[in-house]
Amino acid sequence: MATVKNARVLVVDDETDVLFAMKLLLKTEVKEVVTEKNPENLLGLLERQKFDVIFLDMNFKSALNTGNEGLYWLRQILDRDKDASVILITAYGDVELAVRSLKEGAADFIVKPWHNDKLLETFHQTLEKRQQKAKGTASASTPKSTSILGESEAIKEVLYKIEKIAPTEANVLILGENGTGKELVAKALHEKSFRANKPFVSVDMGALTDSLFESELFGYKKGAFTDAREDRPGRFEAANGGTLFLDEIGNISPHMQAKLLTVLQNRQVTPLGSNTPVPVDIRLISATNEPIYELAARNQFRKDLIYRINTVEITLPPLRQRHGDVELLARHFAAIYAQKNHKPTPDFAPETLQKLKQHSWPGNVRELQHAVERAIILAEGNVLQPQDFSFSPVEMAPAAPAASFIPETPVPLSEIERETIVRVLEKNKGNISKTAKELGLTRTALYRRLSKHDI
Repeated sequence: MATVKNARVLVVDDETDVLFAMKLLLKTEVKEVVTEKNPENLLGLLERQKFDVIFLDMNFKSALNTGNEGLYWLRQILDRDKDASVILITAYGDVELAVRSLKEGAADFIVKPWHNDKLLETFHQTLEKRQQKAKGTASASTPKSTSILGESEAIKEVLYKIEKIAPTEANVLILGENGTGKELVAKALHEKSFRANKPFVSVDMGALTDSLFESELFGYKKGAFTDAREDRPGRFEAANGGTLFLDEIGNISPHMQAKLLTVLQNRQVTPLGSNTPVPVDIRLISATNEPIYELAARNQFRKDLIYRINTVEITLPPLRQRHGDVELLARHFAAIYAQKNHKPTPDFAPETLQKLKQHSWPGNVRELQHAVERAIILAEGNVLQPQDFSFSPVEMAPAAPAASFIPETPVPLSEIERETIVRVLEKNKGNISKTAKELGLTRTALYRRLSKHDI
């Protein structure tokens, strides 16, 4: 497989200016750039020579402008070489057309007029993916639990957005239920960005009290408060040049919201105990499972802060809406945990797969991951059976009519939460990790609730 310097590139476009500009841009990057105005000559060129990447215009007849010609020639190319790397070019930034071209097998999609840096980045990424595919990639033999996997239309839309948004500097807000993989998406955005070789710093905003907020995010100077024995940079400074991921941002207080907004507007922080602001260069990614727009409508979350953190929004679908992905994910996790526990990768009995597909997965992908891990550890044979997967009565019970949950004498919600935590803690004999998993919480979130309820 060719390196960048040895790569051969074909550009097919009926505009002479486009061909000239593309050749001028790429000729110092690669070994050879071949240009062609007439797509009718495309297949003949492919018979005579192999190309590592093909740039293909989507509209050759100005009277049509539908993109159908580009899709037609894309299919012709892939019919002859299913592994061909084709980047489609169009003057129309139509998302539906872009998604359609990717589904048809295009490697990527760019809009003209293009930015040279973005085009080169797309080219390098496409060539790198081609090289990895040719080598079989190490990840095929060593599965990773951090992969974003899925073949459903819902998750394909998410993956498409990640590819398009990642190379930009846009602030991103990730919405989704607990366990849908919001942090995985944040890491993917960072790894595919121009900041990939800089820090990725994650902060659980829900675990920060008002008193810890400023010192944790903005840092402090020695002597700023009783225990400040040395200077300490905050998370903003730690992420300088890279990406700052603020998880559970929907849980922060109005005081924290105001402080955060000021920092994002000014792009500088002032450590506690200092009067000197420190400039910061970060790409911000935020996430929440809270209904943040409802909170804003009730004046519980600042609308101006939403505008700051939400240049682009990605909503993660719950697992129950990712039709067809349960089996794929289950097999993926089975391979991971079998390897981790020194066992052969198991198969799934047909009735087991049926049971998994029928479950509503209120804990989403995280719940499925834990269920498969338990099954791998406890299963007797090398074929996972339905009895290897057990769900708590709360998870299995069908949703009851809302009225049935309303007692004659209303019980405060905080009391219900406290009783639930105490019951699950007792069941797990005080084990925090097991209790947090069963309640669908992080350990930090559980500790916060234990403190809140004085348990």
